[in-house]
Amino acid sequence: MEAKDRIFSTFETYPFRVNKFLTREGAGRCIISKRLLLFGQLFLLFQLIISGIQPALGQDWDGIIITAADFQALQAFKQELVDPKGFLRSWNDSGFGACSGGWLGIKCAQGQVIVIQLPWRGLGGRITEKIGQFQSLRKLSLHDNVIGGSIPSTLGLIPNLRGLQLFNNKLSGSIPASLGLCPLLQTLDLSNNSLSGTIPPSLVNSTKLYRLNLSHNSLSGSIPTSLTQSTSLIFLDLKYNNLSGSIPDSWDGNGKRLFQLQSLTLDHNSFTGSIPASLGKLNELLELSLGHNQMTGVIPSDIGRLSRLRALDLSYNAINGSLPDSFLNLSSIVVLNLESNQLDNQISAAINKLQKLTILNLRSNHFSGDIPVTIGNISALRQLDLALNNLSGEIPASLDDLPNLSAFNVSYNNLSGPVPTHLVREFNSSAFEGNLQLCGYSASTPCPISPVTPAAPSRETPRKRGRKLSTKDVILIAGGALLIILVLLCCILLCCLIRKRAAAKAGKDGEATGRAGAAARGEKGVPPTAGEVEAAGGGDTGGKLVHFDGPIVFTADDLLCATAEIMGKSTYGTVYKATLEEGDQVAVKRLREKITRGQREFENEVNILGKIRHPNLLALRAYYMGPKGEKLLVFDYMPKGSLATFLHARGPDTPIDWATRMRIAKGTARGLLFLHTNANVIHGNLTSSNVLLDDNTNAKIADYGLSRLMTAAANANVIATAGALGYRAPELSKLKKANTKTDVYSLGVIILELLTGKSPGEAMNGVDLPQWVASIVKEEWTNEVFDLELMRDASVIGDELLNTLKLALHCVDPSPSARPEVQQVLQQLEEIRPETATSSGDDGAAAPSASDD
Repeated sequence: MEAKDRIFSTFETYPFRVNKFLTREGAGRCIISKRLLLFGQLFLLFQLIISGIQPALGQDWDGIIITAADFQALQAFKQELVDPKGFLRSWNDSGFGACSGGWLGIKCAQGQVIVIQLPWRGLGGRITEKIGQFQSLRKLSLHDNVIGGSIPSTLGLIPNLRGLQLFNNKLSGSIPASLGLCPLLQTLDLSNNSLSGTIPPSLVNSTKLYRLNLSHNSLSGSIPTSLTQSTSLIFLDLKYNNLSGSIPDSWDGNGKRLFQLQSLTLDHNSFTGSIPASLGKLNELLELSLGHNQMTGVIPSDIGRLSRLRALDLSYNAINGSLPDSFLNLSSIVVLNLESNQLDNQISAAINKLQKLTILNLRSNHFSGDIPVTIGNISALRQLDLALNNLSGEIPASLDDLPNLSAFNVSYNNLSGPVPTHLVREFNSSAFEGNLQLCGYSASTPCPISPVTPAAPSRETPRKRGRKLSTKDVILIAGGALLIILVLLCCILLCCLIRKRAAAKAGKDGEATGRAGAAARGEKGVPPTAGEVEAAGGGDTGGKLVHFDGPIVFTADDLLCATAEIMGKSTYGTVYKATLEEGDQVAVKRLREKITRGQREFENEVNILGKIRHPNLLALRAYYMGPKGEKLLVFDYMPKGSLATFLHARGPDTPIDWATRMRIAKGTARGLLFLHTNANVIHGNLTSSNVLLDDNTNAKIADYGLSRLMTAAANANVIATAGALGYRAPELSKLKKANTKTDVYSLGVIILELLTGKSPGEAMNGVDLPQWVASIVKEEWTNEVFDLELMRDASVIGDELLNTLKLALHCVDPSPSARPEVQQVLQQLEEIRPETATSSGDDGAAAPSASDD
């Protein structure tokens, strides 16, 4: 009967094409009578029923016929929608091409619709109740539109439905309980709508459901116990609703061992009662968010059993008591937010066991006692907020040693004593105010100088005052003072003698050509020309400083005597921020001595690198070779640091808009294109840590060409490190040698980093960033891919985001031959978001030059 319906629907839909099939014109015209035509149609129909062969109706149609029921349902579906942009223009009234790719967003199998996929189309209206006629429908994806009305209850009549993505719309009404009748349902995302009513307990009837997102609605009532006993759920998001009551204490799969749930977010509701102890049985849990509720009681010690937990948010509740000792077992914890509760007692000195902790927020509680010195041993810590507590004592000096600390606040406690010097430099006075006995953090709070107080009179005072120095004491004191003076004089004379001999030697051998040239010009402010050499003091053992073009003038002595601050370490060596005597700042990379090439090869290669100039490449300004083999490379200092720091170490109040991210992506692509085409250089270690940002947030690629200065063993180690960070192309595990396509892979990872806001170094559910993004895209969870900051403007930049995502996935294709060249990547980026104004020179608008001329 189904085949018969399909054939009859075809004849009704294409009557002209059937007639044309029977009355094709040749060289001459053939006139066929109506009786003969009717006979021909009946004969053809009989042949089709017997043979089951579908008619070839024309060259522009492949013969796939949609069933009558599905065609009628699609017509009803279109009729209920509002299509202001005309995306559904291809949905004609004849049904022609519906199942052969001619209708936008429709996929079929054997003439039946299996996928309706129309996200980001600006569609309005409502979803028709006839949606239930699609008996073979597997996925309905209408997210990021403006569709209103209620969710049709007839969706529950679709037996094969696997994915329902209706998030980011204007749907209202309640969630149909009939959705629980879909036995194969796997993903259900209704977030960011205006849904009300309670959560139907039947939603988890499907034993396949692993993703349920009902966040950002107006749902009320309590959490159905059935949700806590599901053995298939991996992701459960109910945040930003009006849910109330206590959270069920039955997260154990109804007595079964429940290992599936990985993310549970219930924040921004009105839950009361205590934290369920059974949450400690969710062994696979990675994220637990219960913040912004009305929960009371103590934190159960069972929470400490969640060894894989990475983020815990219990903020803005009324939780009391102290932190359980079991918290120290949360070895994977990265974010711990306990702000605005009633927690008290002391902060454990063993908190340094949480070595992966990057954000620790204990603000607005009742913690007392000293700040543990051991916090200074958590090197990964980026944000530390201990404000509005009852902490006392001094701020530990160990906090000065935290290399990644970007946000710090201890205001309104009972702290005393001086603030450590580094913290004063890095953070403003608001981070320390409200501590009456704390000093040294601003000009208005100087630390007092302790006066020398006279000793109180005592019984022994007359005896001490009456004692006189003997002659022997006087002679010893005078001799010691004379000896000290003689030693100082000898040191001064020796220094003068060494400087005099060094100057004479330099003038005699003619090695100080750079300094002499500067003297001949009569100005210290005239920069040395490219390749100009200056000898550092030390006679025969003096080092050599070679300048390339640059705005800052310095000598070898200036460089070696500069104050240095470690910025980072890598396989190549250590990077310092060096402040010269006159206040100028440069970045200095000290290369590890045992991994560089010999002196002659090193000098040949570094002189080539010193001549590479492009607005999106960090310029090598000078290099220094010391008498003991030390090698220093001098670059411009970038105050905004690396892209990695810019993206991942910023505070929540520092958003990065899409235009800025796109400018960084384009700048990185321009710099890489110049390296490949003009400089003939393969980077081989392109990461977001090697993309630096100038004052205008323009990208400058660093560490290019350093592989030429290193031994083969050192380069292999660099490639392995890049793999550990998530930027290495898969073929490098065998080839061991980077090329243009491996650089494109790394560029693709950086673009994904800009789109998602996630660091490639942190595996998502055991896979790297490209694999994670690919899996999300496959499941149509678009709002999970992009950084939430970008989603706020999705209605404006949605197409740009999607096209950039497609390009990035193209770049990280596992097959090198399938990846585009850098020139193609840059061209597509510029087509996705054309430049609207003339860019600054640092954005690549200036003409690049490969030489110093």
